[in-house]
Amino acid sequence: MRRKLAAGNWKMNGLSAALAELDALGDQSASAAEVLICPPATLIAAAASRVSGIAIGGQDCHAAQSGAHTGDIAASMLADAGASHVILGHSERRADHGEDDYTVATKAIAAWEAGLVAVICVGETLDDREAGRTLDVVGTQLSGSVPDGASAANTVIAYEPVWAIGTGKVPTTEQIAEVHDDLRARLVGRFGAEGDGMRLLYGGSVKASNADEIFATSNVDGALVGGASLKAADFGPIIDALNAS
Repeated sequence: MRRKLAAGNWKMNGLSAALAELDALGDQSASAAEVLICPPATLIAAAASRVSGIAIGGQDCHAAQSGAHTGDIAASMLADAGASHVILGHSERRADHGEDDYTVATKAIAAWEAGLVAVICVGETLDDREAGRTLDVVGTQLSGSVPDGASAANTVIAYEPVWAIGTGKVPTTEQIAEVHDDLRARLVGRFGAEGDGMRLLYGGSVKASNADEIFATSNVDGALVGGASLKAADFGPIIDALNAS
């Protein structure tokens, strides 16, 4: 059985006062689903020392473990600050920083070497979707972004259609299932039992009002949530929906 995962990506949001939202989420040790919050790097150490039953992750890391890379952060530094996971290949990183699949794969290897779970993101643009290229685009990203050596223990895959992130637009459950089923088949074809054990998250305008329907969809093992993870009042019901699924 794959343990469900509710992951929150705070992106470039949150000062010290935002840590009160973690207090509001409470102790998640008894949660059936794993709960992960990825705050800005400036808050990782404080968050990790504050929570109970909630994993803390980074939002990116460099492929190197040290060196002359001003402004970057190494996977080992995230781990040292108390992180257990790191998001890699998010569409905003791919678009804003020109990250390609190879770059994401090298970062995943660095994350594993530091003992972090890599949450690797894939997803198509609206142009891709309308041109019928979704499965090809997402499949190519999966193949190039996930290195050999991926396992159920060190890798989570998050499908986030770019056109649905922060827009309020959500694919139909049939569209989500089509992509998640295809991803599962590709993972099993490449990694066998480990591929069957890797968790597949859906991300893109997930909120309390649509969580039940999304979590009932084939091969959806949880969610990577953006804006709705910033407030416990919004994220808590999503966690509850996942626990009930």
